[in-house]
Amino acid sequence: MDPQPDHHRVAAGGSPALRLEPLGTAGDAVSVEQIVDGLGLWERPQGPPARPRVLLNMVSTVDGRATLGGRSRALSGPADRALFHGLRAAVDGVLVGAGTVRTERYGRIIPDPATRELRRRRGLSEEPLACIVSGRLALDADIPLLAEPAARVAVLTASPASLPAAAADVEYVRERHDGLLDLQACVAALSERFAVRLLLCEGGPHLACQLLADGLLDELFLTLSPKLAGGEPAGGEALRILAGGELEPAVELELLGTLRYGSQLFLRYGVPPPAGTPGA
Repeated sequence: MDPQPDHHRVAAGGSPALRLEPLGTAGDAVSVEQIVDGLGLWERPQGPPARPRVLLNMVSTVDGRATLGGRSRALSGPADRALFHGLRAAVDGVLVGAGTVRTERYGRIIPDPATRELRRRRGLSEEPLACIVSGRLALDADIPLLAEPAARVAVLTASPASLPAAAADVEYVRERHDGLLDLQACVAALSERFAVRLLLCEGGPHLACQLLADGLLDELFLTLSPKLAGGEPAGGEALRILAGGELEPAVELELLGTLRYGSQLFLRYGVPPPAGTPGA
């Protein structure tokens, strides 16, 4: 009888076997502050870029649910929340869809005074610019973010209308193409008008998909929550971190880093520029 093949050396068909790298536990644990420093997020380009560097931070269950009960908070944990706030601390703007602002009841972007002081020492404004993408301007003035007098808000919209008077300092970025919001032009305007060099998107799934489709996304930070939720779409609830039309072709990502906290897994991916982009 022939001996069993050595699966550590030879795969089926006689080809050299793939060698997989384990997610090891060796090495010292690092703090969120060290992670942000290591990512170079405090650094800024010498001159104004054509558009900001755009990061997307999302969380999902292992089976792909981006929300439970319509909200992402149920998927989060202490480490995910710490990374969420750590990323916010180092960026110039936080980009979010109006639906997410309503559902999650967005408040002040940097509520911690010590973090605001850290930003000042690093040469940044006290808080990132809150950038809300809204088609219908269906945002009530009592949303905590808009009710915060210290908040700086830019509303990205194709609508000529304005929000009701709010306590926050609200400005508008109105860029249209064929009567629809021109997201590329809006993001470029954030760099030109507000000196936003590093922009963090926190969803929702439709906005995340549009960023990818428009070639505006540079990195993805994805937290895998150790949960299985099942379920089918109901009541408009987003099931995945992307929602909307299918991306053609699918976007190939480059794994840049992995971290774990307990059973939570944190993945960092690079997003390549679209085909045809200079240098792609």
